[in-house]
Amino acid sequence: MVNPWPRKKNLLKAPSVLRLPSPVNSDALYITPPHGVRLAHKPTFPVLVFKCHLHHRIQEMARLISSLLGKLTMTLPSEATKIVLAERPKGSVDDSTFRTERVPMTSLTPSKSTEVLVRVDYVSMDPAMRGWLNNSRSYVPPVQIGETMRAGGIGTVVKVHETEGKLKIGDVVQGFFGWTNYALMDESKLTALNPPPGATALDYLGVLGNPALTAYFGLLEVGQLKSGDTCVVSGAAGAVGSVVCQIAKLKGAKVIAIAGSDDKCKWLETDLRVDKALNYKSPSFRDDFKNVGYLDVYFDNVGGEILDLCLTRLNKGARVALCGAISDYNNKPKGLTGYLNLISQRAKIEGFIVFDYVSRYEEARTELAQWLKEGKLKRRFHIEQGLENCPKHLNGLFAGVNTGKMVVQVSSMEPSRL
Repeated sequence: MVNPWPRKKNLLKAPSVLRLPSPVNSDALYITPPHGVRLAHKPTFPVLVFKCHLHHRIQEMARLISSLLGKLTMTLPSEATKIVLAERPKGSVDDSTFRTERVPMTSLTPSKSTEVLVRVDYVSMDPAMRGWLNNSRSYVPPVQIGETMRAGGIGTVVKVHETEGKLKIGDVVQGFFGWTNYALMDESKLTALNPPPGATALDYLGVLGNPALTAYFGLLEVGQLKSGDTCVVSGAAGAVGSVVCQIAKLKGAKVIAIAGSDDKCKWLETDLRVDKALNYKSPSFRDDFKNVGYLDVYFDNVGGEILDLCLTRLNKGARVALCGAISDYNNKPKGLTGYLNLISQRAKIEGFIVFDYVSRYEEARTELAQWLKEGKLKRRFHIEQGLENCPKHLNGLFAGVNTGKMVVQVSSMEPSRL
């Protein structure tokens, strides 16, 4: 029997899995490395093969070897880096808002069977994160001074407790890791990802994640969209808005998209097939918007003047779903003047939080995944690099630099991994 595993230390590393051939007959079993572990070089000799007519003995040996390999430790740095809140911003995030701290990796060692160490591969960038910095009453507690900046993300389990829990080294997981490159997490706070056909793990930050779930429930439950409705979407080229546009079209609505550049409007009309996309920075925007007619559903991501304008264009019984107000997160809102139309048109305006629908997430994901598989739901990522650049990229959301979902790649793992 030949041992294909190298004897040198530190040769096993994440993230790719070595893909080995499947058995050529029922008597042979090919033993592969555990998920997330690969050889530093491809062996030139045959893969370890056991030939045995006793099937259950083969399976026992396979489980034993896989378990032993799963205990191999990936090479880790001596320190972890995190970005913490230094002071609360009064407007946009600036150089004094956050500070960088480093902690010894030994302090992140799992101390119980339910704890795992996660290498953070990607963090999500969302406008709501700016609101989490305010010391005010909201749907989640504010980030505290000295606390790691809150952020959802995708990561890879790189270390587990000697008493094995549910997760294994190499498992790809989703959770709120924060702005850090390594996070010690309890398994109860993580979701192991098994992407459906046509999807990747990264999609759980986009078209299968909170942005798409927000779009789905905000449009269909709060907006009560019906076939034949005219649906207006602001922030239409962003993570949430782009999914709202597509769901509305799939449900038979006429979709009017509002975005902040000609390039974004072209993408919305050409790729996402909205009926009309309007650039709110155009001098003729207000006239162009009035020419569209009246609306039945307005999905609002921006607030401010555009919300006020939309309130003047309501059909009888219109529904306004308040998702966000990105135009007002860095300053004090001025208030609405067109709200009296809610009375005359017997319209409804309602705010919502996606977490209210957590019990129905799988219902939504099933439909979203099916659309994705069929090519009916498109996604676009705006990928930035470097944990240290997260504060800058958070500001970028408010400057409209992204088309589609913005994420920051934290680890140096291969892009194909997710």
